[in-house]
Amino acid sequence: MALEPHTICPHCGRDAPRQRNPFPTVDVVVYDPARGVVLVERANPPHGWALPGGFVDLGESVPAAAVREAREETGLDVVLTGLVGVYSDPGRDPRFQTMSVVYAAQARDPLALRAGDDAARARFWPLDGLPAPLAFDHARILDDFAAALARFAVKSS
Repeated sequence: MALEPHTICPHCGRDAPRQRNPFPTVDVVVYDPARGVVLVERANPPHGWALPGGFVDLGESVPAAAVREAREETGLDVVLTGLVGVYSDPGRDPRFQTMSVVYAAQARDPLALRAGDDAARARFWPLDGLPAPLAFDHARILDDFAAALARFAVKSS
């Protein structure tokens, strides 16, 4: 996807330089202790297995974007259980620079898993049996998640 180096000013109609900032994105580590983590096989380039995620829409909060992207790509209604981290390496996405806020989540009904939106397939993978290589920097994200797993466990009442 090529970006235009300029845009039109909505106030005066003149050519204006385009802001050159990273794109805000979200990724979601949907975890089930019995099944592992949800990965989607991307239908669009760059191909490969990845965490469900995508771009934050204008006017949308980051947590709302995470819940929406998980639902769109996996069919799962999720509850966010914690913040895994913020990933902003300029080379994390080969298309353009992104900054991703990554959440841990739990599916309300793991059996509702199905591929949707830009996902060709969706499935649970055990943390010790992930496909390789993963798209983007998702192997690093999952390493960080596994190292801090106890922090994201949902407490039962």
